[in-house]
Amino acid sequence: MTKYDIKKDPKYPYGKKNRTWELVEVPIQRFIAIEGHGDPNTSRRYVEAVEALYPVAYAIKAASKRELGRDFVVGPLEGLWWADDPTVFVTRQKEAWSWRLLIAQPEWVDDDTIERARETAAAKRGAPAIADVHPYVLEEGLCAQMLHVGSYDDEGPALEELHSRFVPDNGLEMAGLHHEIYLSDARRTDPSKLRTILRQPVRRVAS
Repeated sequence: MTKYDIKKDPKYPYGKKNRTWELVEVPIQRFIAIEGHGDPNTSRRYVEAVEALYPVAYAIKAASKRELGRDFVVGPLEGLWWADDPTVFVTRQKEAWSWRLLIAQPEWVDDDTIERARETAAAKRGAPAIADVHPYVLEEGLCAQMLHVGSYDDEGPALEELHSRFVPDNGLEMAGLHHEIYLSDARRTDPSKLRTILRQPVRRVAS
């Protein structure tokens, strides 16, 4: 059985390796998601959210393989980030951040499959946050995107470049939440070698 890998699907720009900001078109995607607030390095909610998402994701994978004969690679962890003052992302004031953690799902995974997988995961793991995992559809369209290599705390200059130069210089404006895709396992990867896709939905400013 061939495993579907969303990172290799040409419809989705996961494979882009540009190290400076470029424009991409992102189609509608389906995810499982869970929300929270606070510094991801110290927030207990963040830990609980990650620990809830993965059991549900693997239960979906098992159900798809068993019931539909379609296997797939569980996608990377992703995050949408926002704050009342967006400059806190440049200054790295993490306690002010709100977030929605995501794992992308193949197009054939429907809401019923997600709900049944959530029930299965909850019965096996008993993690309370599993009850907060839900389907989520994201439509981003035109986005600025780049591959950042290095520590998450070193993203500031790239974000400053996006906000102060790339967006205004190209006649754009922000049009959605800051999006990060974590291609590396932070538990096993040296911080200097972490690979993270940075994505920002944008729209063209009417002339």
